[in-house]
Amino acid sequence: MMRRSIEGDSILPAGRVAIVAAKFNRYVVEELVEGAFRGLRSCGVLDHRIDLLRVPGSFELPLVAQRLAGTGRYAAVICLGAVIRGETDHYDYVCEGAAQGILQAGLNTGVPVIFGVLTCESDAQAIDRAGPDETNKGYEAARVAVEMASLLNKIEGRGR
Repeated sequence: MMRRSIEGDSILPAGRVAIVAAKFNRYVVEELVEGAFRGLRSCGVLDHRIDLLRVPGSFELPLVAQRLAGTGRYAAVICLGAVIRGETDHYDYVCEGAAQGILQAGLNTGVPVIFGVLTCESDAQAIDRAGPDETNKGYEAARVAVEMASLLNKIEGRGR
């Protein structure tokens, strides 16, 4: 019995990609942004098709992501941030709000809204996940964004 399998590829369909990056913990987030640009370029996405927007922190990512996804101009939105555990419960609230909000932005709009927010116990963990190679979580988020945009395009009958 032949099974039909459909999956996304590394070719971005029509549209732009938005990267929404938190300014809080910028020393880590900047590395994620650079990784995301590298990941998008590895899929053939040219810089002029990428918009970079900055928000104060990871908690603010979902609102901007949903607004962008709702415009119809973006094939995907990548959310990048870094939440590092401190001495209060603030970490838990920010992580939960960012994760749930980013999930809802994608579900509400039908556009891939990718969770590229590090949730780490220490600075060292965050720095490790924002390294210069393909293990950079920004790089991974960018590749996932293109693959998901491609898959949704195929599901809607516009892809190959």
